Parts: sequence; structure tokens; C-alpha cells
Amino acid sequence: MTLWFLLLSLFAAEGPKQPIAFSHKQHAGALHLACKTCHVSPPPGEAMTLPAEKICMSCHRAVKTDSAEIQKLAKFFTDQKRVPWLRVYQVPTYVYWSHRYHLDAGATCADCHGEVREMDVMFKAKGVTMGDCMDCHRLKKAPNDCSYCHEKHN
Repeated sequence: MTLWFLLLSLFAAEGPKQPIAFSHKQHAGALHLACKTCHVSPPPGEAMTLPAEKICMSCHRAVKTDSAEIQKLAKFFTDQKRVPWLRVYQVPTYVYWSHRYHLDAGATCADCHGEVREMDVMFKAKGVTMGDCMDCHRLKKAPNDCSYCHEKHN
């Protein structure tokens, strides 16, 4: 664990209280699940989705079934309802942002979301302000003109 992440996690604002306790540290860290295992990106790949209950239940039909949190998850699944997860990151609607473009350019999930595999509770480890994005674009020598993020590109 890096020192900056340890300090950030000690002083960062807590993430939102989720309807079901979930540990990225357990799933992405200890179990080494790739982000895309749970957060799929349907075509054309612009946005990653929040996990579908059937993805979680593919393991949790048999794993930790006595857990109160897994029982909550199973009820959502059985009732065919979505878990009302609270978003941690949200880009303003006037910004065009594409996961596909960033991943195709070699960005990693951690570049924008921090070391999620070390988080028990998901919190905003990195900012998504215009300044934050422009700093990253400068560092990675990516385009930084206004139209790049404020108009959709094909």
C-alpha cells in the first residue's frame, strides 16, 4: 500500500453509505477480480455499469450465504430489483467523457478512481473537476482543448 493512499484513506471523506456493504478490497484485491468482471461496458463502451445482481449472485448463490449482506443482495435478486447503489463518481452532464477512449489510450481504472483494490469502502480518491482532468491530460500529453471534452467525438 502506498503512503499517499494510506494517508488519503485516513483523511478522505467517507464514501456514501451503500444499501449493501461491499468491499472492493476483498473482491478486486484479495480475489483479484478485474474491474470489468463486475463493471461491464456495453457497446459502444462509453460507460461502465454498476454490477447487475446476477453477476454478484453467480458466486454468492454458494459463497457466504449466511451473511446478512448477501441475504439482502439475494432478496434484490429474487425480487428482480436493482440494488440502489449510490454513485461515488459522477461527471457533469455537460462533459462528454468516455471510458472507451480512456481505456483505448492506455488509462487504467486506478488512474481516475485510485487504488480501489485497497478500499474496503469505496470513496472518491481522485477528483473529477475540470482542473483534475486537465492536469492528467497535461501529464499524459493528451489533448486539452475545450472541444475535446465538451463535444462528442466519433
